[in-house]
Amino acid sequence: MNKTKKTFTLFTQRFILVLAIYQIVRIGFYFYNQSFFPEINAEIFIGGLWFDLSVLGYINILFAILHLIPTRLQQNKVYQNILFYGFFVVNGIFIGMNFVDYEYFRFIGRRSSFAMITAEGMTNEIGGLIVSYFVDYWKIPLFIGLTLALFYYALKRINYRNVQTSSSLLSTISLLLMVSLLFTAGRGIHRKPLSIVDASKFGPIGTSSLVLNTPFTVLKTLSKKESLKEVKYFTEAEAERIFNPIQSFSYTNSNKKNVVLLILESFGRENIQCGQTPFLDALITKSYFFENGFANGKLSIDAVPSVISSVPSLMNRSFISSSYAVNEVYGMPKILKDNGYDTSFFHGAFNGSQNFDQYAAVAGFDRYYGKNEYKGPESFDGKWGVFDEDFLQFFAKEITTFNQPFFTTLFTISSHAPFTIPEKYKGKFPKGTTEIHESIAYTDFALKKFFESAEKMPWYNNTIFIVTADHTSSTGEQEACKNNVGKFRIPILFYVPNDVSMIGIDEKNFQQIDILPSLVDYLQLNTELISYGKSYKSEHDFVVNYLDNIYNLEMGDFYLAFDGNNTLGLYNWKKDPLLKENLTEKEPETKERMERFIKAYIQSFNHRVSKNKLTIRQK
Repeated sequence: MNKTKKTFTLFTQRFILVLAIYQIVRIGFYFYNQSFFPEINAEIFIGGLWFDLSVLGYINILFAILHLIPTRLQQNKVYQNILFYGFFVVNGIFIGMNFVDYEYFRFIGRRSSFAMITAEGMTNEIGGLIVSYFVDYWKIPLFIGLTLALFYYALKRINYRNVQTSSSLLSTISLLLMVSLLFTAGRGIHRKPLSIVDASKFGPIGTSSLVLNTPFTVLKTLSKKESLKEVKYFTEAEAERIFNPIQSFSYTNSNKKNVVLLILESFGRENIQCGQTPFLDALITKSYFFENGFANGKLSIDAVPSVISSVPSLMNRSFISSSYAVNEVYGMPKILKDNGYDTSFFHGAFNGSQNFDQYAAVAGFDRYYGKNEYKGPESFDGKWGVFDEDFLQFFAKEITTFNQPFFTTLFTISSHAPFTIPEKYKGKFPKGTTEIHESIAYTDFALKKFFESAEKMPWYNNTIFIVTADHTSSTGEQEACKNNVGKFRIPILFYVPNDVSMIGIDEKNFQQIDILPSLVDYLQLNTELISYGKSYKSEHDFVVNYLDNIYNLEMGDFYLAFDGNNTLGLYNWKKDPLLKENLTEKEPETKERMERFIKAYIQSFNHRVSKNKLTIRQK
């Protein structure tokens, strides 16, 4: 005969079980992505326990009430069955959510947000991408199934067939105690509620994703509103002396060259000059190439405002998908339109994909061309949109209809997961050593065909071509690609036919947000703008990006990791690419100089973005 069990004991046992499952899932996450976490310690898992308690506290408050409320229903078998399956299903959904980031973490370098997990801005693609995700990464549904089976089996082993409540007074006290404990766990024990950024306090640099769990980051980003906090490290005047985003350009004459900006999907530095990109490698030798080029974000939607508007991604939510997406900006389209340019944006994916069409309108482009506007042979890749070769040829033809001078941008898609290439090219390109390499080679071929077509056009010799990647890929094999420096290294080049002054290699640190002021400087335009980057002619030598709650600053040979309050590490990234030797104590002057800079930079960014002051006239 089954022994009776108190409802308090039943709920406690179930809660401990699901907490234990979270620890198993975290250990699995570590081993699945072990190469990204070369240094771990016990503090990571202790911190992880806090975040697990937090999210489970919020998720299970209702179940605590339903388990502990003093009522005769507690002895009802139907009621207990409903409680059992409700507890299993709800907690099972959140457990399964963690497994999405087993793979997705490799692409974005952090845990997913609500916008990412719900594929915000990818309504048309989501069906095919979900199927593709579970087919290409078949281990993930297998892991989910096995874990949920284990959870179900263990939950069944906890007897709930003969449940008994305590006296009404004791049951009420137990209920209030448990709800209080769960609320405290959910909020955290400190003055401020536990937040995503708190994960950086546990473990070495770059391990926040191991501390966090995906349900926590998703629930914390449910609101579309991104609340950038005003920070006051310095007085306004002192901050502007350290870093001032207002930049002025004054020239007697402008050269009014056409501008073609090509943003290549996932063309991280790890994917070029390794045999997959013969055309791009050759183009580099004829271009002004930035040896130390960096992205300002880890997502495609981070790249567009960075490249187009010189606005970096220094938030947990991407700028385009945040409440600040409609902020007025004075970027390339508006600046060039003010100088008589025709402007357009091309992206071969479904219209509306990643909200690029919306941002193109905000940024000031005259026209947007997506899959709907494409004219050419049938060329749908089955997931994202039009294959790169055909869309680039469509692009070349459309350009010939534009009035000169023109500024046009194209964002490629074929080297995005699931890395599909046209059937007719299967076996033509080298497979390489990672899953993305074949599609990289295909897009390089498509790029070659585009330039062959462009060379025949009357506008070609009066054009500056800017080529950059949106971000690195998830498949860098070298260890140096997996830390907070290597995760952002991308190719950036300026190619100007018949201009020998624009051939060479620049060793200074250069980033996507530097493209706008550099272009204005090269075209010799008279303007004043807000830019968080600097011109290629500038003596400044810095790069700023943000990942997993850490601000990353490269300045010269040094890299500083800053969490918003404290410096976490200082490294000579050129001599020490694996970031093994922390120089915080050995280089106090460098640490102080870089810390002052990043503080002033953050203060300016948070203020101007949150107050919609990204244009001069709004100062």
